[in-house]
Amino acid sequence: MTEQFDAAAKAVKQLVSDVKSDFARRQEERRTLERGWQLNMNFLSGNQYCDVNSLGELEEDAHGFFWQTRRVFNYIAPTIDMRCAKLARIRPKLAVRAATGDDEDVRSARISSDVLAAVAERENLDDCITRATVWSEACGTAFYKIIWDNSAGSRIASGPDGEVRDGGVKIIPLPPFEIYPSSLSEESLSGQPSIIHARAVAVEDIFAAYGVRLAGRDIDEFSLSPYSASVHSVTRTSPVKAVKHGYEIVIERYERPTADMPCGRLTIVAGDELLFDGDLPYINGVDGERGYPFVRQTCLPLAGGFFGGSVVDRLIPVQRAYNAVKNRKHEFLNRISMGTIAVEDGSVDTDELMEDGLAPGKILVYRQGGTPPAMLTLGSVPAEFSEEEDRLVNEFGKVSGVGEITQSANAFNAVTSATGLQLLIEQDETRLNVSYEQIKSALKGIGRQILRLYRQFSPQMRVMRGAHENGKARLLSFCAADLSDDDVVLEADSEINLTPAQRRTVIYDLISSGLLSDGEGKLSEGTKNKILTYLGYNGFADGRDLSALHRERCEEENQQLLKGDVPVKSYDDHAVHIAGHTAFVLSAQPSAQADEAFARHIALHKSHLKEEQNG
Repeated sequence: MTEQFDAAAKAVKQLVSDVKSDFARRQEERRTLERGWQLNMNFLSGNQYCDVNSLGELEEDAHGFFWQTRRVFNYIAPTIDMRCAKLARIRPKLAVRAATGDDEDVRSARISSDVLAAVAERENLDDCITRATVWSEACGTAFYKIIWDNSAGSRIASGPDGEVRDGGVKIIPLPPFEIYPSSLSEESLSGQPSIIHARAVAVEDIFAAYGVRLAGRDIDEFSLSPYSASVHSVTRTSPVKAVKHGYEIVIERYERPTADMPCGRLTIVAGDELLFDGDLPYINGVDGERGYPFVRQTCLPLAGGFFGGSVVDRLIPVQRAYNAVKNRKHEFLNRISMGTIAVEDGSVDTDELMEDGLAPGKILVYRQGGTPPAMLTLGSVPAEFSEEEDRLVNEFGKVSGVGEITQSANAFNAVTSATGLQLLIEQDETRLNVSYEQIKSALKGIGRQILRLYRQFSPQMRVMRGAHENGKARLLSFCAADLSDDDVVLEADSEINLTPAQRRTVIYDLISSGLLSDGEGKLSEGTKNKILTYLGYNGFADGRDLSALHRERCEEENQQLLKGDVPVKSYDDHAVHIAGHTAFVLSAQPSAQADEAFARHIALHKSHLKEEQNG
């Protein structure tokens, strides 16, 4: 027994050592990239007199002469703010498309869309996208971690250990500093043999989650290594103090499924302790396979690189040149305004002259027979300074993809046609489409993983709070069989590049052309409510869409009729119910017993409809 225990302890120790050595190898391989990200963050925050030295560490640039100014004229920050503002307009609604026209598929797609909308509202998906976009714009890459949180969801029961809940999906935006791929040259996330997620966690949180007590130490959050004052003195150019006290590095190594490990493997290590070792926890891959709980979002994809590129990388040389031109220009202006004094040796008290200068009204005493001090004529500021400054400003727009139309209103003076202005705006935003597509792709991946997790953890019927189209909350009841993740699409995709004013114009054109009217040329209550909602006047959309309510009741009756007869109500809209029940029978092909129940129920509706028409 002792030998078996020693062998198991030795195997655990070896596994911990393997994970830590693997993590150290990936850290060293990615060190140059990390320093580039830190350099980008420094330039974005305004600390722009630093660079990566020959040792691969950040350090401040050497200062020139004592009189040379080193002011920062930060053009990168407003440029990135403008890009983030434009990208923030991407808020399409995640929806699920029915695989076929069958009622079951349509119902499954509708329930899946409602679940996505409910999770997006509860997890504040818009804020998650905004935070991840800030990271991707600054460093080139950001990640989302989609996990199952047992402490989320509705409360099931209360016990001595606390509340018991049915769980829910949690979406966590991650900076690129926490993700370590197996290969930096593999472009896709699913193609990586393994992924390491490393982060600094307080020892109290580690004990609460895993029951393992660790001592804790000082951790540099950016480099995820023990904090060293001697090393930090070289790299203290970081814009944020990144030292955490009483923390430990938690290393999670995810290995994808293989022939030897069909369920993959997850190993979690902190300090010298093994916290977990087992299968990948989530069935979130294609065709019911287990996969990584991560979604990647890049700013600019790079060929042959796992991490994407950032616009800040391209703006840094322009920013350095711009700072140099502005500072030299101001130095020249200082020379002209303050002047440079020429003094004959021994003619005046130079100490007094250096202290006070040639103040207006000053009585200057100089040696008899000597030459009085004189101001040197320096001329005016050369025109090349202003020309180079203008060229660099234009270069900021060309490099960043945010052109002069969005930076200055002067570009509109030459064009007066509304169509021409619209074409200029569309052309100005063309280069942002690459980043648009990356965010949209990440959203689709998030939607698929959300539905797959709910399918995995909802074997029985569960109830969750959802949101109706008019913003009124309602309860959703579903099980794993009701969810579909095959066709996650982005709804209203054409609205991405439309401003609110342009969207209103499109809606008014649709109304004028009659495309939203019924056969009698009228707008239904449901259509009116949707129009008011799209226009931003939700408070006026208080009319009830009776047809939609009848269709919802008809869908509920379809499920009940599969089990037996359902009575017909006098307030039913019989025409809507007849069409709904008939479509379900033709598409779902129920059993013979259920088919007879549907036939009797439809006959009752037809009888009531005939009485209403004759009455």
